[in-house]
Amino acid sequence: MAEKKLIGKVTHFFPKPSVAVIKLSDVLKVGDKISIEGRGSIVEQTVDSMEVEHKKIPIAKKGDEIGLKVNGKAKDGDDVFKVIA
Repeated sequence: MAEKKLIGKVTHFFPKPSVAVIKLSDVLKVGDKISIEGRGSIVEQTVDSMEVEHKKIPIAKKGDEIGLKVNGKAKDGDDVFKVIA
């Protein structure tokens, strides 16, 4: 089973474009596998792209608030984990 490391929290979710705003507590890179977990829901996906201030970035650092397209639904307060193989 893969290890998971808490790297952030969902602060807002926009359902129409299916985009989550995530406040990071650790580094996140394009290509990382993440798991967004909340009350009864889990969304696992690979980070294809992320944005800060509407600009695509390859890497985000601790303290950044990023926009991320989500392959499912997320809720405010959901935990975001990096999945470590």
